[in-house]
Amino acid sequence: MTRHGRNATASAVYSYHEKKKDTATSGYGSKSVRLGKDSIKGFDCCCLTLQPCRTPVLTGDGYLYDKEAILECLLHQKRENARKMKEYEKQKRKEQTELEELGQAEAKSKVQKFLSTETSIATKPMDSFKKQQPAQESVPASSSGETSGSSKKLPSFWVPSLTPDAKSTLIEKPDMKTYCPMSGKPLRVKDLIAVKFTPIADRDDKTNPIVKASRYMCAVTRDVLGNSVPCAVLRPTGDVVTMECVESLIKKDMLCPITGKKLNERDIIPIVRGGTGFAASGVDLKATKAGPALMA
Repeated sequence: MTRHGRNATASAVYSYHEKKKDTATSGYGSKSVRLGKDSIKGFDCCCLTLQPCRTPVLTGDGYLYDKEAILECLLHQKRENARKMKEYEKQKRKEQTELEELGQAEAKSKVQKFLSTETSIATKPMDSFKKQQPAQESVPASSSGETSGSSKKLPSFWVPSLTPDAKSTLIEKPDMKTYCPMSGKPLRVKDLIAVKFTPIADRDDKTNPIVKASRYMCAVTRDVLGNSVPCAVLRPTGDVVTMECVESLIKKDMLCPITGKKLNERDIIPIVRGGTGFAASGVDLKATKAGPALMA
């Protein structure tokens, strides 16, 4: 389509280009974009700060965090739980006070009812030869709209005494556990595993390791680590090795190549790594932002 064809607004058909242009201008509709390599977290970066870890620690599910960042996150969760618990206890005390007041009011109403009943029992002298006056019958309301005094009290939404009360939202008892911000599973400080990355032995000591594209290597095979290389952490020592090393060397005898001690499946924790920018890396690279839509 030519430039003039795209800008043609006199057409009777609402073209796709016009719809896309109006959506971008007005802000309506959902937007999606494909993430590139620069928008993806590195394998040695913290899941919270998205920066290379200074003191890396790992959870049992394979999520890597900087120790300072994850401790601050867990401490913030504990403070929020303590604050919610105080509000919950305050609500419980208020409910208890209201129940006590209702009980006192009910007991007081029973006493008043008993006293009124006792006062109405008093006998009065009656003349048996005197003719009793018949009770007046209640006059029904006429069809012309006249009503009795009791029926005149109609509910009105504009009367303050008849409007419904907005009750406060009940606070549920908070969960005092701390959770992993990525997996959503319970996480404690003692569950964190210290990770030891093996830096690449090169002669360039002046350059900051953070600036280098390749910073670490496998502790056993000396292969360079990156987002395209699946790797795992050995729980007893915290060393990082490639999954190829795990499959070809470690799982044969289930012995730690660093210390020689016996390992089990639980001691090998795969690291959840970022993508590489390619769709075949197994990471969802499409980001979508939902927005209001115009229905035709």
